Amino acid sequence: MQISVWEKESFFAPTDVTIIGSGLVGLWCAWHLKKKRPESRITVLDRGVIPTGASTRNAGFACFGSVTELMADKEKAGEDAMLQLVDMRFRGLQRTRKILGEKAIGFQWSKGYELIATHKDPGKALLQDQIDWLNEKISPIVRSSPTYKFANRKIKQFGFGATAHLIENKFEGTLHTGQLCQQLLQRVQALGVTVLNSISVDHFEKGPEGVRIHASWPVGNTTQDYTFHSKQLLLCTNAFARQLLPQLDVQPARGQILVTAPLENLRFKGSFHYDEGFYYFRDLGDRILLGGARNKAFQEETTSEMDITDTIQKELEHFLTNYLLPGQTVTIEDRWSGIMGMGSEKMPIIREVEPGVWCAVRMSGMGVALSAVVGEDISSKLLS
Repeated sequence: MQISVWEKESFFAPTDVTIIGSGLVGLWCAWHLKKKRPESRITVLDRGVIPTGASTRNAGFACFGSVTELMADKEKAGEDAMLQLVDMRFRGLQRTRKILGEKAIGFQWSKGYELIATHKDPGKALLQDQIDWLNEKISPIVRSSPTYKFANRKIKQFGFGATAHLIENKFEGTLHTGQLCQQLLQRVQALGVTVLNSISVDHFEKGPEGVRIHASWPVGNTTQDYTFHSKQLLLCTNAFARQLLPQLDVQPARGQILVTAPLENLRFKGSFHYDEGFYYFRDLGDRILLGGARNKAFQEETTSEMDITDTIQKELEHFLTNYLLPGQTVTIEDRWSGIMGMGSEKMPIIREVEPGVWCAVRMSGMGVALSAVVGEDISSKLLS
């Protein structure tokens, strides 16, 4: 197939910035770039019909960290790094709500909770010390206190089994990530950003006038090859970043999810965490969405394959019937997986890899919260 002159001068025209990846980070980057420099030509390329990494395949949490998760992050990365991430996540959620509007993205102030299982109870006194310490440290970020508090009286109300404590976070909510991505897509296209789907980028190379991006897309029983020309390239493919930049510290991490059939008189509402955030669940109307448990099979779940496995799905079902709906028979209606980008640390990689080639990747499962501020940060760096 030959490319027409009209196509060459519109859809495939040389750009100031080409972004690879049309998920949350890629779209927020495009939005911020266009807002800061409206005259710039920006194209977003994505290999999927829709974003298919984690942006539309997550649990729809608007969160910045549970108590046990943040304390574990402090031990691993240090207090400053942990607090910096909390600040980025909180600011990102605030910007998302303000710019897109809560109604448009299905946002609800549902509150968040962390479940402490009976067999993992470190004692209420220790938990209270951690809650007090975190409340003091993050109060300048959220501009309020306290953020966390015990809500043990709700354990019986929610109907949970084998649960010693429940910790409430008043600043947490839920949203609809499909609507979130659609809103962002509509906003960037209205600003004049070109978004092209079903295009696979094979490789790129530096040229005399910028970056040559070699890509292809299916045409009937064959493929169409094309070389895009851009002054700068921005990689926003998160878990899949090493396919084009193998030197990056990013590993794919699969997150599996299940959703129950509608339940009569579902007793809890909100977003919930367990075991340092490795398990997460929420109400979805009269259904339960439950995901995670990859810490039961780290090696098996370090993959870019979007399958579901018996190992994780059985563990999720076990958690569901022992903790959330003890003694009840449950029907599972939906199952899926998404691929997150992890690494040796949780801080996103936001930098220039080589002259004219940038990346904004490694969201560590917090892309919903981080993407708005990551896009703002990388756009400022790229345009400086």
